Amino acid sequence: MLEIERKFLLPHYPDKLISSGTIVVQSEHFIDQTYLALDPDQELRVRKIVDAGTGEATYTHTFKRGNGLMREEVEYSISESIYTQVIEAFKAKPLTKKRVTAVWEGITVEIDCYDQLNLIVIEVEFNSKEAALSFNAPEWFGPDISSERQYSNKTIWRKLQES
Repeated sequence: MLEIERKFLLPHYPDKLISSGTIVVQSEHFIDQTYLALDPDQELRVRKIVDAGTGEATYTHTFKRGNGLMREEVEYSISESIYTQVIEAFKAKPLTKKRVTAVWEGITVEIDCYDQLNLIVIEVEFNSKEAALSFNAPEWFGPDISSERQYSNKTIWRKLQES
C-alpha cells in the first residue's frame, strides 16, 4: 500500500479548537513503537496500540520504504506473544506517544503527542500526490515537516536509544 501523508509541527495542542467543536475527536490511543531494523530508506517496526477508552491492546508489525511525502507501507496484526518476544529480544526503549484521531473540516487528522520529548505533530493522509501537494494547511498547523528527517519517528527513536 502507498502511504501519502504530510506532517506539520503543531506549536501547541489544539484544546480550544477541540472544545469549540472545530476539531471532533474520534479516538485516542497510546502507542509504544520499537524499530527492529533501520536504514536510510527502510524501516521495520512493531507497535503496541492501547485504546484510551477501552484499554484494549492491539499489536502490529510494519515495513515502510521511502521517505517524505510518499512511502510504501505494509502493516499487519501480530499477537501479544510475538510482540513481547520481539521486545524482549531487542531490549530497546520504545518511542511512546498519544495519538488523537480527529476530524477537522471533513478531513481526518492524527495528532501525535510524544511522551519523551516536547513534540506535537499533526498528520494528514491523502489519496493522491496531487491532493497532498495542493493541500493548503491552516496557519495553526505550524510548519510542514514532511521531508525533515529529524522529525521522523525512526530518527527520534534512534536518539532515544542513545540516552
